[in-house]
Amino acid sequence: MSILKEFRDFAMKGNVVDLAVGVIIGGAFGKIVSSLVGDIFMPLLGLITGGVNFSDMAVTLRDGSADGKTPAVLLAYGKFIQNTFDFVILAFVIFLFIKAINRFKSRLDAAPAATPAQEVLLTEIRDLLKQKA
Repeated sequence: MSILKEFRDFAMKGNVVDLAVGVIIGGAFGKIVSSLVGDIFMPLLGLITGGVNFSDMAVTLRDGSADGKTPAVLLAYGKFIQNTFDFVILAFVIFLFIKAINRFKSRLDAAPAATPAQEVLLTEIRDLLKQKA
């Protein structure tokens, strides 16, 4: 019974829950970036390079059989180029996102903390007492 309680305590820690949320959002964000690269950037890059479709680029290492029982062996370097492009864009967007978060945090840390009303009132009382003395 104690192992179940220990696992529940572990799973409900803030860090684990935050990590789970990050993984889910990261997966969805990865799909968005893959669509951005595959549907927008790669066609534009193909247009610039004369209509080349990178995902279809491959070198045939061994031809398949005519009856279709043995598939061809391909070195699909075009997909590798597209996945590398996906990674570079995703890494750059994450870099910009983290940079924006850090800038926001530094502004929050740099902002002077508001003095509680009680401290202000006590400071005024102290100053008045000093003036009377």
